[in-house]
Amino acid sequence: MTDASRLRRLTVHGWFMVMIAAFTLLIAVCGVMGAVMIDRTSSLSDELTTRISPAAIEASQMQKALIDQETGVRGFLLTGRQEFLQPYAEGVAAEQRSRAQVAAHLADRPALLAELNAISDKAAAWRRDYAEPMTAQRRDDGRVPGVTVEAGKQSFDEIRTMLERQNGRLAQLRESAWADLSGAEQLRNWSFLAMLVLFPLAMTGMTVLLRRAVVRPLDDLRMASREIAAGDFEHAIPARGPADIREVAEDVDLMRVRIVQALGDSHRQQVLLRDQAADLDAQAVELRRSNAELEQFAYVASHDLQEPLRKVATFCQLLEKRYGEVLDDRGKQYIRFAVDGATRMQVLINDLLRFSRVGRVYDDREPVELEETLDKVIDDLSAPIEESGARIERPDKLPTVVGDPTLLRLLWQNLISNAIKFHDPDREPLIRIGCEPGVDGWEFSVADNGIGVEPEFADKIFVIFQRLHSREQYSGTGIGLAMCKKIVENHGGRIWLDTGYTGGARLCFTLPAATPQADPGPDREGHSS
Repeated sequence: MTDASRLRRLTVHGWFMVMIAAFTLLIAVCGVMGAVMIDRTSSLSDELTTRISPAAIEASQMQKALIDQETGVRGFLLTGRQEFLQPYAEGVAAEQRSRAQVAAHLADRPALLAELNAISDKAAAWRRDYAEPMTAQRRDDGRVPGVTVEAGKQSFDEIRTMLERQNGRLAQLRESAWADLSGAEQLRNWSFLAMLVLFPLAMTGMTVLLRRAVVRPLDDLRMASREIAAGDFEHAIPARGPADIREVAEDVDLMRVRIVQALGDSHRQQVLLRDQAADLDAQAVELRRSNAELEQFAYVASHDLQEPLRKVATFCQLLEKRYGEVLDDRGKQYIRFAVDGATRMQVLINDLLRFSRVGRVYDDREPVELEETLDKVIDDLSAPIEESGARIERPDKLPTVVGDPTLLRLLWQNLISNAIKFHDPDREPLIRIGCEPGVDGWEFSVADNGIGVEPEFADKIFVIFQRLHSREQYSGTGIGLAMCKKIVENHGGRIWLDTGYTGGARLCFTLPAATPQADPGPDREGHSS
């Protein structure tokens, strides 16, 4: 993986961590450099002040002590006075002290230490070979040969030369140490100056880098988002900068593309809706024309079409009455067939008229007391109820619903009539009317103990003209339950067959409530005969 690809994978958090790490590394490097420079300067300063300079001073003291020795011996030899030997004795002691100090300061410099040892050995030899014997001889006989004095002077001049050479080397060492210290201090000062310049430059560089890597992509994203918010949905959002900012930019751009697509779909839907609205307006005009024709047809069907049927039935009955003695049984049967067909045709036409008027002629919306509606229906059906011996169980109180009174009366009438019609001949009909609060209103049920309906016919029974039994078994036109379905759906409810009910049939339907729902009272037994 290349460095560029690694950088592209960095998030905003990653960029900040890289910047913090770089700044921390810079601080650490500068700190180490500063510490090294300070340590070197301090080391050189300590070397100069605590070792080289004290060594040079002690070397001077050692030289003075040796010169004091030589001066004291010479004064004693010349004058014979004993007090001149005191500087000699003190010089020997001072030499020993200074030599020990110089040796301690030059312990890590073997060349200078060897030279110091050579001077000490030379001084010890001068004292052994010349100073001590000459002072002893001067005490004994009061005189010292000139040759011996000259030889001692030459020997001490060699020591003096060695001391001068040692002092020169120590001075050179001191100057070199001063030069090193000055160079180290200058390097230290320049290093700190460079750090002072480097820190602002590094901060500026990091700020510029963060701006280019993080701030500028965020500004581009913000400006592009504002362009889109202003309505320029075609403005693409650039995906630049850290990985997470690029992901946000890509997601926002994807959202923009989807919004553009949704807007395009919306515009197309608006065009389609306008076209559909135009088609619906045209269909509404055609529907109004068709309704007008249907009204005209209903008028014709209720008057003109039934008039010939009444005539057919009437004249067939007159034929039977007048020529009944002439006609045989087959002729009388034919006449009854004609009368029955005309009558059933009239019933079918009336049922079709009622079915077509649901939601068209009968479409009032008002609060309806179902208690009163059911009472009227039971009163209207009193004859078939008494003939079949049916018993009706109903709640003490039925609710008020919003709907058309005539249609709701037809709904009760069709459901109860079906329950009576399809009763089990082996037992007395029992019809139970139920009511309970539902999600969107009230849920009603009409259950009987009749012949029942197989579950596979649960949908078929609500289709117009669909019959499950022959006309010879059960009379009817096959419109009743279809009309019930149309009435319930016209009121915003639904109707269905309870396929889990056994021992008969149970039809359930829902209707909207006119007032806040309250539980109806317990069932009470109704009419029976």
